[in-house]
Amino acid sequence: MLAELVDHVVGVDPDRDWITLAVLDAHSTGVIAEDRFPATRDGYDDAIAFVDGHSVDSERAWVIEGSAGYGRGLAVALERHGEWVIEFDRPTRKSKDGAKSDALDAVRAAREMLGRKRLSIPRAHDGVREAIRVHAVTRAAAVRARTAAINELKALIVTADETLRSELRGLRTTGQVATCAKFRDRPCSSVHERVTRTSMRSLARRVQLLDTEIDEHDLALKQLLDQAAPQLLAEHGVGYITAAQFYIAWSHPGRCHSEAAFARLGGTSPVPATSGQNQTRHRLNRGGDRQLNRALYLVAVTKRRCDPNTKSYIARRVAEGKTEREAIRCIKRFLARRVWRLLEHPPIHA
Repeated sequence: MLAELVDHVVGVDPDRDWITLAVLDAHSTGVIAEDRFPATRDGYDDAIAFVDGHSVDSERAWVIEGSAGYGRGLAVALERHGEWVIEFDRPTRKSKDGAKSDALDAVRAAREMLGRKRLSIPRAHDGVREAIRVHAVTRAAAVRARTAAINELKALIVTADETLRSELRGLRTTGQVATCAKFRDRPCSSVHERVTRTSMRSLARRVQLLDTEIDEHDLALKQLLDQAAPQLLAEHGVGYITAAQFYIAWSHPGRCHSEAAFARLGGTSPVPATSGQNQTRHRLNRGGDRQLNRALYLVAVTKRRCDPNTKSYIARRVAEGKTEREAIRCIKRFLARRVWRLLEHPPIHA
């Protein structure tokens, strides 16, 4: 446990403009000092200097709630100073009296982390991993916006006049978008038809613009992943989008100390669900990084469709009494092991 490794622990509750921290004794869990600092570069330096006055940098750990959000700036500053930073995800228990403040949250984060056996290392915030994350997040937003625009366009087509619908009948989505993007204004038409055609043209051009943006992100991800993780792309069923999600979740060597830890992060670790009648069942793990879990699932179903070895494995597990869903969960667990090994210990030729 953390209490056996350090003498002091610093709990931090960050928000947009301020960081609130509390220095605790690791053995008695008593609060030694509390203070509040602005979430700026000078504020981070002042916070480190404040903590230096109550502890030694080699015998303490910083516990930051939301190190990938509001606490990211402080986490980066601490890593540059060589401090030990631990990510605090969320409290497992709430206060009995319901009391809440930034100072209390900082103290609770530190005290709860003192009793935990599993310590989370923050993900990398720079380099290739950060570049891949930014492109992946922006691409996902563009895909959602494109889907929404297409749905709006199809809704307008359904409610449009028959003369307008007849121009688009029988066309696929790509053809409808291309046709609507070329609509011209017709001053002789009725006002509702003119407005409908103008709105359809606007939505279709928005879809085309988003298509171009998505293609640009795809090209950038391809270039980054060809450099950072070509061994992932060589795996059957792994594409650039799923490889990007694997790399983002893995982050850097040493963050996940074992393939079991990576499987737990991805929500693919088996959760026992035994009883007196059955001692071999496991239930669905609903925890972990759901985006990583989704990427593992996409690779698993791709292998089920295209890989003969995966097909035979599923058939064998079903013959043993498992359901097809349970067999796919086994494949996801295998994929988590395989992905972690490829990233943590890449082949020499890669």
